Parts: sequence; C-alpha cells; structure tokens
Amino acid sequence: MTHSPKDAFDKLARIYEQQVEQDSPYNTDYERPAMLSMLPDKLEGLAILDAGCSAGWYTKTLLEKGAAVTAIDISPEMVKAAARRTGGAARIICHDLNQPLPFEAHSFDMIVSSLTLHYCKDWFPIFKEFSRVLKPKGLLLFSTHHPFMDFKLFNCENYFEEVLLHDTWKKAGTSFEVSFYRKPLEKIVTETSRFFVIDELSEPRGTESFKENYPENYEYIMTNPHFLIIKATSRKFAD
Repeated sequence: MTHSPKDAFDKLARIYEQQVEQDSPYNTDYERPAMLSMLPDKLEGLAILDAGCSAGWYTKTLLEKGAAVTAIDISPEMVKAAARRTGGAARIICHDLNQPLPFEAHSFDMIVSSLTLHYCKDWFPIFKEFSRVLKPKGLLLFSTHHPFMDFKLFNCENYFEEVLLHDTWKKAGTSFEVSFYRKPLEKIVTETSRFFVIDELSEPRGTESFKENYPENYEYIMTNPHFLIIKATSRKFAD
C-alpha cells in the first residue's frame, strides 16, 4: 500500500466539509477542546499559520478569535473546502509540509497544527521551517496520534520502532485507506526540542460533553490516551 495523504484527503474533503462540526467525538469533544484550552481566548493582532488546515475548522475558529490566518494543506480539495468555509477571510494555500514553506522568516506569531504531523515521516525539516517562519519566541501548538494508542490498536511489536501504519476509515458509508507514522514518545519530544522549548505536554481526558454525548466511549477515553498535544516556544536563536 502506498502512502499518499494527498489522495486520501482529496477523497475525504467533501465529507469533512459537510460533517466538520460533528465528524467524530474524538475531534469535537476531545481534541478540539483540549487544543483550544491551550490558546488565549482572544488572538487579535496575531498572525497565525494553520499547518494542515483540512476543511478549515481551526482556520475559521482562529479567525473568529481575531487572528490573521494563513492556512496550508497538501490536499487541493481540502484547500477548496477551507476556502468555502472561511469565505475568503483567510489566505489558504495548497502546500506539502515536507517542502520548504513559502513564507518569509519571522512571518508568524503562532503555528497551530491539528492532527497532521503523523502523516509526515521526517519532522526535523518541518520543525526547522516552523522555527524559521515563526517570530522569536513564537508559539507552536500541535496535536498528533498518541504513540501508546497506535501501539495498542495496531498490535505493534516494538514500541521504539518508527513504523508506517495502514488503517481503513469508514465515513458516510464509504471506506478510505489512510496511512500514517507512529513514533515513540521520546522521538516526538526530542525532535520537537531541537527547535522549541516545550512549555506543556497534554494527554487529554474526556470532556463532560464527551461523557454526555458518547457515554459508551467515555471510560475508554479516560483510561487510554488517544492524542498527544504539545505547546512549545521557538528558541530565539534557532538555526
């Protein structure tokens, strides 16, 4: 099986656009509340890069908080969906994070990246670019798959091995083949720390809305970490 997040998310774009508010409890009542809790309520005057914008939920939310938002995604169809969702209020570009970012140094106060980096094998050049385009002491906030979750769900033999995993998602009655990388926690932390100082590492628990809306999954999410969220500050003199 080939690893092509662009192809997978081109196919998923219309479903994501139509179901962005209720796509999955793991998004609506778990990852998003945890990510937003680590951001200021108001973001007026801040230039923010949404790195891996998907159908534009975070792009629109950041705009509503007052930020000037630039968004990128590898999928042309997701870019179109995000543009429709934000009505032209954000600059949205089709771009592969594995390539150098098309922005000047020190362009952004903050980078937000939701559930995107696990589709990329090598984080070093990505974080180097993030550090370059962030202003000194700029903020990086990202979420990714928790390595424990993938290790458990996919019956991996070696926790410390970085491995490409293949999954089948069923959405709107259709199956989609999706691939992503599982990294051990020490590698996630080490690679982040090359260019950033980690301020906060979160393993979210279920929210009250998760408990109310999806009680059958609540005990699982309270005892098994599903996502990992890191908030970090760019080193002032990063290479």
